[in-house]
Amino acid sequence: MKERIQQLAKKYAPEFIDVRHQIHSNPELSYQEFETSALVQKKLTEFGIPFEVKATTGVVGLIKGINPDKRIIALRADMDALPIVEENDVPYKSKNNGVMHACGHDVHTTCLLGAAKILNELKDEWEGTVKLIFQPGEEKNPGGASLLIKEGVLENPKPDKIFALHVHPGLEVGKLSFRNGMVMASADEIYISIKSSGGHAAAPQFTADTILIASQLVVSLQQIVSRNNSPFNPSVLSITSFQGGNTTNVIPSEVKLMGTFRAMNEEWRFKAHELIKKQTIDLVSAMGAEATIHIDVGYPFVLNNEELGNATIKKASEFVGEENVEETELRMGAEDFAYYSHQVPACFFRLGAGNKAKGISSGVHTPTFNIDERAIEIGIGMMAWVGTDTPSAP
Repeated sequence: MKERIQQLAKKYAPEFIDVRHQIHSNPELSYQEFETSALVQKKLTEFGIPFEVKATTGVVGLIKGINPDKRIIALRADMDALPIVEENDVPYKSKNNGVMHACGHDVHTTCLLGAAKILNELKDEWEGTVKLIFQPGEEKNPGGASLLIKEGVLENPKPDKIFALHVHPGLEVGKLSFRNGMVMASADEIYISIKSSGGHAAAPQFTADTILIASQLVVSLQQIVSRNNSPFNPSVLSITSFQGGNTTNVIPSEVKLMGTFRAMNEEWRFKAHELIKKQTIDLVSAMGAEATIHIDVGYPFVLNNEELGNATIKKASEFVGEENVEETELRMGAEDFAYYSHQVPACFFRLGAGNKAKGISSGVHTPTFNIDERAIEIGIGMMAWVGTDTPSAP
């Protein structure tokens, strides 16, 4: 089976590189993936794979092999792009100015489509059922995964386990990487508004200075992590937007801050929320202004099932060679695959896509992100391989 999958992945790689170019050229923001969804539906129809549409743009396909009730495996890919202006000089450069597949979701969708074609072609040679999940909105709260789960994507049939890959430009093409247990952090969004009467910059004694107060708050909030959290418990608080004022001689009546909070521990996560709220309200009040704060609770941490992970590492070693399987570093980035991982035994792994010799090394979420497209053959094959030949998780 492994050799058959490898042969088909090699055979179909050029076809799906073209698919990747089509998706990359036409990126769509979260929850707006209408063209991408239509392409996925068209391809599944061509392959003869039945599907249904969920969460407006999500597509869920089903491939039944021999003894379809024996095991149910879900394979997931995300489809949305980011609000980034692409700077790559490539024939398949984004045609939608200001929108770019800078996180590799075009590759993820392509790999799952390729795996779907192989799995369907070989469905008389493997047992069980494979559920294909093409998901919208990974990049934006509330996360397309949560929407699909609410619409029953993990039911009828319920998967025994779920897999997803993510391109990694820091990992050389040809390699795969895995990590058991916690893999990525939770992610919550912070929105703060600081208000006063405003006034003349030459007479600060008559109003609370919202710029000064906001500046003090940005510095003060860093103490939430540095002085309340164990240094052995990974956590990050970053204020990423400071908006207020539009001229030199006016103290603005309002300053708005935005940021993100990341954690690897759920108890600390929600304790920190309360500390952030209290620090904000108390400090701003003490300096004579008023504050409102909203923390939009986002994705939980990604949790890889240890037994399933070990089994998949073994299968990956067989597929690409033990020397090409590495350990994924712990990351404070977030992924809404986390929602699935807290309900079904999960394995989220990295697909090497970098090539330093060719200058392909820009990180995700950058305007020059790209991949060595040899990764597509490996991604297609590996997703098909775990869909047909991975032992059951507990």
